[in-house]
Amino acid sequence: MSEPEPTDAAGQSRAVCTACGRLYRDPRLLPCLHTFCCDCIGRLEPFSAPAPPDGPGGEEGGAVTVLCPDCDSEVELPPAGPAGLSSDHLALDDVLQETLVTRGPLSCDLCGEGGAESRCEVCCVQLCAFCCQAHRRQKRTAAHSVQCLAELRSRGRLRRPVLCTLHPGQELRLFCQPCDLPVCLECAAALHRDHRCCPARDAVDRHGGRIRELVAGRLHPLRERLEESLQKVELSQEALQTRVDATANEVRAFARGYASAVEAHCLSLLRRLEELRVQRRNQLHLQGAQLKQALSDVRGGVEFAERLLSRGSDAEILSAKGVTLRRLSALAEDSYDPHLATVAPDDIAASGGSIRFAPAEPAGEVDGYPVVGVISAKTLDPARCTVDGEGLQRGSEGQRGHFTLVCRDSAGEQMARGGEHVLVSVVHKDKKHCTVEATVVDNDDGSYGVSYTPEEPGSYSLWVCVKAQHIKGSPFALTVEKKLRRHGGTFHCCSFCSSGGAKDARCGCPGTMPGGFKGCGHGHRGHPGKPHWSCCGSTAAERAECLPPRGRLRTVEL
Repeated sequence: MSEPEPTDAAGQSRAVCTACGRLYRDPRLLPCLHTFCCDCIGRLEPFSAPAPPDGPGGEEGGAVTVLCPDCDSEVELPPAGPAGLSSDHLALDDVLQETLVTRGPLSCDLCGEGGAESRCEVCCVQLCAFCCQAHRRQKRTAAHSVQCLAELRSRGRLRRPVLCTLHPGQELRLFCQPCDLPVCLECAAALHRDHRCCPARDAVDRHGGRIRELVAGRLHPLRERLEESLQKVELSQEALQTRVDATANEVRAFARGYASAVEAHCLSLLRRLEELRVQRRNQLHLQGAQLKQALSDVRGGVEFAERLLSRGSDAEILSAKGVTLRRLSALAEDSYDPHLATVAPDDIAASGGSIRFAPAEPAGEVDGYPVVGVISAKTLDPARCTVDGEGLQRGSEGQRGHFTLVCRDSAGEQMARGGEHVLVSVVHKDKKHCTVEATVVDNDDGSYGVSYTPEEPGSYSLWVCVKAQHIKGSPFALTVEKKLRRHGGTFHCCSFCSSGGAKDARCGCPGTMPGGFKGCGHGHRGHPGKPHWSCCGSTAAERAECLPPRGRLRTVEL
């Protein structure tokens, strides 16, 4: 039983070029991992012109950039043009498989007369029985591997040998490590004679492992998050329409009790609601398109990498590993973050959602009649929320710190209502177990009072989140200063001066003066030469911490 025609996830034959709609002819692999015929790539319109000639030789200073017909990615062609791109040997295998499976009797590629019965895997030609015998008798082709076409058709997997472009008939079985290239035996013996070469099967374990690590460790989870986020956006579109319908029913029920003026007001409200629906729908559509494109890129990269690892030979993996790793790394690093695009359905469907009908709010006059009822579409924007207060950046050990959070909409205006989910966390940077409990008070006007009491000094991270999103500037750097021991004495120049010449006065420093004075004086033994405290002998700044007293009396205050 023959194998079915190879297709991708979209049902497209992998042996057919999507640009020309025909079987691949010299397929080349773009940096985005999409394959096209070499001449099809050459016909693509340049997205950016090459740099002007550089130097007296007149060589081009840069490569040409084109847009991939499949994913619209900007890809650079090497200076040699499409011919400088890597060959897609997997696509050539698919072309061979489709040719053997779908086509009828094949003619001999050598004589063109007899029906082909065999295929030389080295020369890549179909042979009739007579030409097959002649092929085996010739000394140059006697060692070539010749397979029966009937057997090839019945196989579940076909693979072409990857041959050297410099030595026809020689398969790429070695890998030159300094040059990072698969080579044949003749290349290893001549061009790469002094290089370190190893069997391709040994090198593919290391390079293929990097591809597997990227696919399994990063791109598979990223693809799942993208699919989940896209599903949430689709659910949000349904929730948006449901909420719009519900709000329209509220508007109609409210408007039935009024006369013609109220009816006109009702129609204006519905028009406003429709505008909001279109606006929000367009936003969700844009998010969905971005997610679909990112998902398509990741799917394409993962599909190619998995197919390369599961179906490619050692030489095929090594031939494509460079462009594959670059593309997979770019997808893993620069791919669209699904969390930024996610719109939870509850944010729209909840009673406090961004679209709501306020029946009691005055709406002006219609034809001279006062009417009430407005459509409110204020949306909380965490990036616009602001905080203010000394407790945001500095605090003191054991003392309560305060600051105020003001929630604002996308226009920067303060929200007129409370009820938002506000989360404040204060965590010590060096002692992760040291957290400070913060108290949040809702003022019901869009502002929230936050207070906390740190028990240990040091550097903290202060997180302020609204609806599980950091506000602008969060997390903030909070410095908690150590609580100082306050001095109980006098900050003075000498005890003799501060005590008015009292002999009983004793200073915190060990100075004495002639005549029975126990304190210090200018120019006498024990004077520190600068203002100091009388309670502990500190000669530091006036706001210095008080050291534990050592049995000395404080200087008498004037």
